[in-house]
Amino acid sequence: MDYSHANARLRAMKSRLLGQQALDELINKPDIDALITALEETAYRTELQKAGIEHTGIIRIETALRRDLVYTFRKILRFFREEEEKISIRIILNRWDLQNIKTILRGKKINAHHDEIQENLVPAGELDYAALIELSQQPDIRAVIDLLATWRIEYARPLTRKLQEYLERRDLAILEFALDRFYFENARSALTGDDNYSKGIVLDLLKTEIDVANIRMVLRVVRDKIYVEEPGDYLIKGGKYLSFDQLVQMLAARSIEDIVKELIQTPYAFLAGVGREDLVFERISVLERELERFMIKKGCSSFLKDPLSIAIPVGYIWAKQNEVTNIRIIARSIMGLVPEADMRRVMTYV
Repeated sequence: MDYSHANARLRAMKSRLLGQQALDELINKPDIDALITALEETAYRTELQKAGIEHTGIIRIETALRRDLVYTFRKILRFFREEEEKISIRIILNRWDLQNIKTILRGKKINAHHDEIQENLVPAGELDYAALIELSQQPDIRAVIDLLATWRIEYARPLTRKLQEYLERRDLAILEFALDRFYFENARSALTGDDNYSKGIVLDLLKTEIDVANIRMVLRVVRDKIYVEEPGDYLIKGGKYLSFDQLVQMLAARSIEDIVKELIQTPYAFLAGVGREDLVFERISVLERELERFMIKKGCSSFLKDPLSIAIPVGYIWAKQNEVTNIRIIARSIMGLVPEADMRRVMTYV
């Protein structure tokens, strides 16, 4: 496929992304109104104006960011006419379906109001906003899964298979892991089988995401002292840097520190750089944040690959997603009077 036209448009869109200096200026805004005024001078102006008709304050920002992200990703899909290339883009975007379903399931687990759940949904995958709204309004987790099955949404299959086990143990990780495994295995299958450079770029990222998902699971198992009888029930095969045997060995670790030591000779050695106190007290959220930062930077590094391939849309999708995340962090931190140092600690600059 000739990517030149689509990638020329994407490079123009990339030039409008906010750099570190622009983000630093947003960080220094004294309140939400000042932040909105500053954001109106960026590419978010149109959606902020539309959102301003219905909302004020941080809800206006959140609504504008969500709509802009969805509009942008839909626009990128329209750049590509060949179904083979759309498959690769959809695989990346469908990660949002996973996140949205997890958000709804988590909300139902804690009996959150559907309005609260809806504020955290981003319909950038196959499930549109209307579908997500209806799912969020279901009374419980079983009803959410039943509705997905009624609609014949493919994610209903792994959830249905694991529903009884969840009902017995009430551990939401059972359903979330089933979703992850289903997504990664299907995506990996769709991307393998032929020698295609563009598919290879997406597959490389996917395999790294499998590594990250497995590390997160290992961290949780070790922290919570979960007895593992069958490692295959907790791990996803097909990662990039970590073999299945390595991961099984880590499942038997006695502490989070031991896991980090096992990773020293891998690309995930950066986890050893977190604070000693975080390791001793097994604050795995700190490690998860570093893993997420690693994935963001790897995704954005696609910009450095062949400019006439799918690398440019892949890099842009990751960079745009990160920009929206950073702005949300800034907005919520301003609202919560979070110290600047703490705000910067959870942001990712690329």
